[in-house]
Amino acid sequence: MSIKNKVLAAAAMITVVGGLGTAGTVSASAATPECADSCIQIYSAKYGTSAQPNLVETVHRGVARVGQPTVMHPVSKSDPSGDIVGHRAGPVSDFYKDGLVSARVNKHYGDLRAVEVEYAPHGKRTGLCAGLASTAYQNEGLTLQKCGMSAKTVWIIDTPDSPSTASEGHFPLVNGSTTNFAHPYAMTFTHNSPDHCDYRDGGRPTTVPAQIRVARLVGNPTHVPASQLWGTTK
Repeated sequence: MSIKNKVLAAAAMITVVGGLGTAGTVSASAATPECADSCIQIYSAKYGTSAQPNLVETVHRGVARVGQPTVMHPVSKSDPSGDIVGHRAGPVSDFYKDGLVSARVNKHYGDLRAVEVEYAPHGKRTGLCAGLASTAYQNEGLTLQKCGMSAKTVWIIDTPDSPSTASEGHFPLVNGSTTNFAHPYAMTFTHNSPDHCDYRDGGRPTTVPAQIRVARLVGNPTHVPASQLWGTTK
């Protein structure tokens, strides 16, 4: 992908996440009718495309609470657990100015763009964003966390590490709390991801096989696996 195309694709993703428009061809009916005008679909390049995302980021069982896992689930226009909206989008440097990311993160990514995405079943915002409970570490699962509180809900659109073969504008999404800049912790999904008993349901540890996780970005800048490449569409 050319530098120009990377910039245009990043702008398109920011536009979608910001709730200002659409970068794909999927009908807004891919979300519930109440959220159709503002919802987005976050899909993995390994399992879908902007025209047919197939699996999208979804809140496990649709429960709006801190610590609830986010998973990959088939697109549905009737299931509100897949209703995701943009909470905030802008330059990483703006997140730094507001105290949400560290000076080191700003030094490495300040010129790039970042986003927060919020769970909004039936279009009703919950104040909970997809993020991490702790500073990013290998195979940590994504969960709902309070929006706008820390770097752990900030996702950096890593265009420099977007491979030249990413024709649809797919990028790694690096968590804003990463402390490893050679191989930053990036959103990752594969059916072979390890299952951790890191989520409690009714007080009992429960595995969530389809949970999205973060893992060290591998193969950058030209051979990032599809399991670490993401896109958004309406």
